[in-house]
Amino acid sequence: MPDVEYYSLARICALTKHPSAAPRIPGTIAILSAGTADLPVAEEAAITAELSGFQVKRLWDVGVAGIHRLLSNLPMIADANVLIVVAGMEGALPSVVAGLADCPIVAVPTSVGYGASFNGLAPLLTMLNSCAAGVGVVNIDNGFGAAILAGQILRTAAKLKKIMISPNQTIVD
Repeated sequence: MPDVEYYSLARICALTKHPSAAPRIPGTIAILSAGTADLPVAEEAAITAELSGFQVKRLWDVGVAGIHRLLSNLPMIADANVLIVVAGMEGALPSVVAGLADCPIVAVPTSVGYGASFNGLAPLLTMLNSCAAGVGVVNIDNGFGAAILAGQILRTAAKLKKIMISPNQTIVD
């Protein structure tokens, strides 16, 4: 099938070629992965967001086990409009990032990890029980769903920016 492009790390196929032009939709989605084992899910989210017309920044291997790697990238986190945070094992990274960021976070548990991660159930439950505000959780290994949700957040923000309501309830552009 000559029109299909395969993205091996993301383990997905697309009928549309990877865009080479500038992003079509305003805003930046930054995608963080806790470890290298989370990369297929994180890259699935990245490719999906790019193919959907969004600017994507990637930050890999910044899990809580090496938190100095995360903290040394705070400017990139601060510049993002939406964050997708992918983590397996105990799934702590989205809560930590939510404590540092002031934008919506889409948390993605992965089924990788050793010990008692129960094929992603442990990080899923950790993310669902997060006390950090602004964290939404998609299902295990759902990088695609995370990218679509992040994109909907940015599209809604763009719509709201176009329609501002003044104090006297007049719609202005």
